[in-house]
Amino acid sequence: MKSHVWRPLFIVLGVAALALIGQVFLVPKDFGVWQRGYMYGWHRKGNEAEWKKVSVKYRTSAYCKDCHRDKFDDLRQSPHANIMCENCHGPGGNHPEDPPSLTIDRRRALCVRCHCRLPYKASGRSAIRGINPVTHYPEAECVMCHYPHNPKLEAKR
Repeated sequence: MKSHVWRPLFIVLGVAALALIGQVFLVPKDFGVWQRGYMYGWHRKGNEAEWKKVSVKYRTSAYCKDCHRDKFDDLRQSPHANIMCENCHGPGGNHPEDPPSLTIDRRRALCVRCHCRLPYKASGRSAIRGINPVTHYPEAECVMCHYPHNPKLEAKR
């Protein structure tokens, strides 16, 4: 073969060899899949204690139900049933120890992100009741008329 074929081949082989040599020096020895297999992805065995110290930022709706049972029950019987509390209220991390960490967001933009009418008939979003935010009471917060935990119920104040 002529040299115009061999030169690129040698370059590719050289780059591959450099990558393999770099892997030996840059990847920690305890990095791998270990006994859990590929289902849980790659991790570094020596890093497990470090990750155990990380506090959980997001909880589930089950975390909220003990203190906010009325809201939880309303939500479970509504079209919003499969939406976690934290999608609207933010991460529950240190709540209730640090109540200001959890805010009640009444902004219109929060509702409009799901309830803005979209022209895409093939998407699942077309099944969600949508509004035109420009014409549907643009100056009002949605919670003035709608109860967000269960929109089928009258607005609770």
